[in-house]
Amino acid sequence: MSGLNNIEMVIEEKKEDGVDRQKVCPFLLRVFVSSNGHHHKISDYSKGTVPENELQIYTWRDATLSELAILVKKVSPEARRKGTKLTYALVYPDSRQPVYRLRDIGSTISGQKGPEDLKTLGQARFTIGDYMDISITPPEHWNNSPRKNFANSYNNHRQRQY
Repeated sequence: MSGLNNIEMVIEEKKEDGVDRQKVCPFLLRVFVSSNGHHHKISDYSKGTVPENELQIYTWRDATLSELAILVKKVSPEARRKGTKLTYALVYPDSRQPVYRLRDIGSTISGQKGPEDLKTLGQARFTIGDYMDISITPPEHWNNSPRKNFANSYNNHRQRQY
């Protein structure tokens, strides 16, 4: 029994959809980046066609939106600017019709930490074969949106009340 005293226990904290990246082979994620502040039209993904500006990333289901942002910034200089918003959407085939659907899954902001930075592809219900559509919006175009101004005034109002 004296041998039991020499045993070390190692406890690893794993994400809910964590993957052992040393043992699990990555898959190809086809990413289409738009620099005009809007996602591609869903019609761009019809009849076997896809938008022209494809970025191919090998990754895992536990990849986060912030990890994807780092990879996009390496090839898209416009995404590197502080305050630039990257909005992510999954493009997937409709199971009942021969068309694709687009579903927003989150956003990140260059140079700022946000609540969706650690969201994983698995949490977004990504399925191998889906596409990723990423919209890049410079800070001057999204900072002045009425929705953001509403959120700021609402939060400032709430802070003054307490």
